[in-house]
Parts: sequence; C-alpha cells; structure tokens
Amino acid sequence: MHNLHEFIRRRLEPDIYKRLNIFPAVLILGSRQCGKSTLVKMLAQGKDHFVYLDLQNAADINKLTEPALFFEANDPSVLCLDEIQSVPHLFSALRSEIDRNRRPGRFILLGSASQELIQKSSESLAGRIGIVELSPFSIDELMLHNAETDLHVCWNRGGYPESFLAADDESSCLWREDFIKTYVQRDIPQLGFQIPAVQIRRFMTLCAHLSGQLLNTSKIGESLGMAHTTVRRYIDLLEQTFLIRTLPPFETNEKKRLVKSPKLYVRDTGMLHQLLQIGDYNSLLGNPVFGASWESFVVETLCSVFNDCRFSFYRSATGDELDLIIQKAETTIAVECKASAAPQVTKGFWRAIEFVKPQKSFVIAPVKANYPIHEHVEVCGLNGALAKLSGLL
Repeated sequence: MHNLHEFIRRRLEPDIYKRLNIFPAVLILGSRQCGKSTLVKMLAQGKDHFVYLDLQNAADINKLTEPALFFEANDPSVLCLDEIQSVPHLFSALRSEIDRNRRPGRFILLGSASQELIQKSSESLAGRIGIVELSPFSIDELMLHNAETDLHVCWNRGGYPESFLAADDESSCLWREDFIKTYVQRDIPQLGFQIPAVQIRRFMTLCAHLSGQLLNTSKIGESLGMAHTTVRRYIDLLEQTFLIRTLPPFETNEKKRLVKSPKLYVRDTGMLHQLLQIGDYNSLLGNPVFGASWESFVVETLCSVFNDCRFSFYRSATGDELDLIIQKAETTIAVECKASAAPQVTKGFWRAIEFVKPQKSFVIAPVKANYPIHEHVEVCGLNGALAKLSGLL
C-alpha cells in the first residue's frame, strides 16, 4: 500500500499541462511531502528528455555551479528543479536562460514555500512563469482512485500521501511526528528564520487548539509571552509554508457591524490531530476539538478543490455566522459545517443567509444522504457537496 500514491491522479494535472504549453517555466508550490516530486515524475513517465535535480542534495547542487553551462548542455530536456527555495540565487540565471530560449515547458520548479518566501521569483520571472499550488490528497482525488476510500481515515490521518497510505494509525502518527520535527528543526532555519524549535512547536500546537476560531494576535501573544508583532510574523511564516490558512471575513458595502478578524485553520487535519496528540478516529470522537476538526477538514477541502474562487466567512457582531462563503463571478455559495449525523442550524444561520443572499447554501455534515431543509438549503455529506458544487462553480 505504501507506494499507491504514485498512481493516484492529481486534480491539478490539466492545469499544469496547460501552463507547460504556455510558459517557459512552471512553478508548483506546496508543503513539503505533499506529493510534488511524485506528481512531476508521473508526468515525466515515457519522456526521453527529462532531468530532475534535488536542490537539497549536494551532488545535484554541484551540477549547477555554472548554471548557464548546465542549462545549455541540457537544452532539449525538461529540467525539474526541486526545492527551488533552497537556492534563490538561481532565479537570475533562470531569467537569463529563459530570455535566451522561451520554449514553453523548459523548466518545472518545485517549492515548499510560498511565492513571497521564494526570494526574487515574482520580480525576476514575472511574465515568464506559471504558478500552481498543490495540496495534499483531497477526498475527491482519493475517491476517484478508490471509491471505497474511508472518509474517516482521510479526516483522521489527513491528506499527506505517506500519512494517509501508512499501514496503520500508529505508523501514520509516527510519520506525522517526524514531519513536524523536521519542519521545526530543519525547514524553518533553511528559510532563514532563526526561531528555537521548541518555541515554534509550542506556537503550532496553540494554532491547533485555535483552529476554526478567530485570530487574535494579542491574546496569543499574552499566552505565549510574545509581542503581537512576533505572533503575526509566525502566522505569516506558517501560512507561507502551507501549514495554516487564514480565512478573511466577508466584505460588504452595507453598514452592518461585521467581525473584522480572520479565522485561523490548520490546513491538514492529520497535522492538526498530531499537534493535539489525537491518535485515531475513536479518540477524535471524544475530543472537544471534534467539531472544529470537521470544520477545518471541510473548509480546506473546498478551498483546495475550488482554488479559483474567493473564500471568506461571515460573522456579525451579534454572532450570526456562516463558516464559509464561496464566490465566483456572480455566484455566491454559503456553507455551514456541522459535525453531526443529525445537523441542526440556528436562527443565526437563517439571519446570515438572509443578509448574504447566496444562490445556494449547504450544511455539510458526516451524513450519507443529501436532503433539503429549505428551498435553497441542502444538507450534504462532503462528497455530495463536492459533486453539487462542481456543477455550480
């Protein structure tokens, strides 16, 4: 089972092919170990001219001591440069080489930090590079590969290939713990941030406790003995390395008092559970974070699958709330997350619907059958909601 992810098709494949036919370089961003290298090697199967370099490997870095000579020697090939954020000075050499030969699809760059953290990429390769973001496996990708995929396993272990495909929950937990240790001890320092590993681990654990809640940097700072500016810097770092997501509040021109703070989510529920020391699904069922975990799972799935949409949440000063608002062109969809087999919505939900006026609303819960509770409001399981949203967005 360990290597099954080599054959699981990724939703982004058509987007990557499209950009390879347009741009000289395509940058695939995503957290470490989310499957970027495997995806590119799958795309390269059967191609004679494909060269892969891991820029965290000393032998591969040595091949680029004279990048212009290396690029010229491998001119007919597609060059894949993995962990490009490790060698930011390469961007100037790439720019010169691309301007020399703008053949589409020459370079595939892989990075485990956001565009903002990959120095000079946006300014030096503007107009020359197409950018896509790869998330860990989503439930729709796994269901397409195997219709018998257990939603509870995906929810508990998260979507990182090695975690989801582990032989058992214990092996999955061990992998996730090693991932977190490597992230705080190696990845953060390599990006140029000198933060003690214990401190960043404590910060990540607090973020896990707060997943699904409003972000209050002052309160976080008080609990950890940090300035709110330091908290903001840590939040930015975790967001730009794809471990957390901040969801902005819904914007409106009306004068109604709305919450202005963003909401905070740990993006992968497997990492969320590991940070909170939740080892299996039965332990999750009895944990106070159960509802917030389901909300995190649903929100991240929808944000990853429909990544060309705008996302926000709605909360009024009086507590009326919608967990997620999805907007694309003239279409607005409202989503409420309920971790219950018999979900009930509050009066605040109906008031929020009346204010936002979405064309369609979904209450997404761990249920097997879809059913309406109002003319434009439907209770759905996550897979059912994905299918319906695909026809609306």
